[in-house]
Amino acid sequence: MASSHPYFNLPDFTQPSPPSTPPSLPSNQRFRPSDVTKGLLVALLGGGLPAGFVGPFSRMAYQASHLPSLELLICRCLFHLPIALLLKLRGDPLLGPPDVRGRACLHAILNVLSIGCAYSAVQVVPAGNAATVRKGSSTVCSALLALCLESQGLSGYDWCGLLGSTLGLIIIVGPGLGTLQEGTTGLYTAMGYVLAFLGGLALSLGLLVYRSLHFPSCLPTVAFLFGLVGLVGSVPGLFVLQTPVLPNDPLSWSCVGAVGILALVSFVCVSYAVTKAHPALVCAVLHSEVVVALMLQYYVLYETVAPSDIMGAGVVLGSIAIITAQNLSCEKEEKKEEE
Repeated sequence: MASSHPYFNLPDFTQPSPPSTPPSLPSNQRFRPSDVTKGLLVALLGGGLPAGFVGPFSRMAYQASHLPSLELLICRCLFHLPIALLLKLRGDPLLGPPDVRGRACLHAILNVLSIGCAYSAVQVVPAGNAATVRKGSSTVCSALLALCLESQGLSGYDWCGLLGSTLGLIIIVGPGLGTLQEGTTGLYTAMGYVLAFLGGLALSLGLLVYRSLHFPSCLPTVAFLFGLVGLVGSVPGLFVLQTPVLPNDPLSWSCVGAVGILALVSFVCVSYAVTKAHPALVCAVLHSEVVVALMLQYYVLYETVAPSDIMGAGVVLGSIAIITAQNLSCEKEEKKEEE
């Protein structure tokens, strides 16, 4: 009778209660980075950081054996040709589907022009400054072209990051442009900066063309076409415009091999990233290449790095942090709204 009384129907506090476990969220509600965030991270870690080594290694190869820029471009293109085996194994056409073959070849031509201009610029101006001008022009041109041709808008934080990264590049290059020497040396230096700018413009056009390609084997196809078009255009140009050089020291061959591998990794990662994020944001994140190139310029090439270079590099890194944090925060807000 006592046990049925309501006052006796109380929980038994003498027994230990089982530990409470927080309810686990379903797998579809856990935080996952958005496609934009994935693209920016791939561009940062796989595109910008490896590319930062390409410029200094190219300059080292030139200083060691006076390796011409077109010959270096040929060596890089050779690393892209084995991708043809992957396309053959998958049964895909080497040049892509007939309806997009023209745009795929245009993408390859623009990338070859961009890389050729970059390698030529590195031989007459410091590697860090050449990378700075190329990445800065690619960012500005990508933003303008995307707004004009694709009608893609950017948030206020994204514009802040773009303007900040461009300001950092101006801080790096500005003092050098204001002290160009007169005569032949100054003319070659100015031409180097012009080539770097044209390389950035060609890069931004190539990224927009790549975003318009939609077929299953798009990435390996454009990578193979880059190597094929680069060889077809560079081999005749090497014998007409420059003098071929056969390096006879291990340092030059090591630099050439490193340039080919790192450039291939960067090419693939940037091509993937631009399908996930805005081209201007991808180019802005690729400014990390400038910071890496400046560090190698100082510690490996023993070239002077001015205080303005360090200040500009800090502004660039801060801008990249703003862009990345903005996209991460937007993804978190979207997840909360879905829940």
